[in-house]
Amino acid sequence: MNTIVLVACVSKKLPHKAKARELYISPLFRMNLKYAQRFSPQKVFILPAKYELVQLDEEIEPYDVTLNKMSDRERRNWAAKVVSQLQEHSDLGNDHFVILAGQKYRQYLLPHLRSYEVPLAGLPIGKQLQFLKEKTAHE
Repeated sequence: MNTIVLVACVSKKLPHKAKARELYISPLFRMNLKYAQRFSPQKVFILPAKYELVQLDEEIEPYDVTLNKMSDRERRNWAAKVVSQLQEHSDLGNDHFVILAGQKYRQYLLPHLRSYEVPLAGLPIGKQLQFLKEKTAHE
């Protein structure tokens, strides 16, 4: 069983094309990436609202799209594309997924994953940052 971490994108981005791991510049995103390493994952993906599923070193352009402004139907379609892409890189029935993303990102993905955990579920942003700081302080 492989461990795969899925990290939500954030609105704060560089103003130019960059590797996905460098494009997002918020403290929450940076700490989520650092925290992701604690799981010794085989793969880490980012879940951009515009590009669905992106590998860390994939170069992408900055964008202004958010799941928070999408309709329910648009989020379902987004999730279907993410699931389709995930199937190319993982085994949805056997791999374990760690999801570092909010409810709107998870809602339509979770029914497709047999094994998953959501360590930050239910925590507001401030509490997420506090949790992540504590968990990554000595790394």
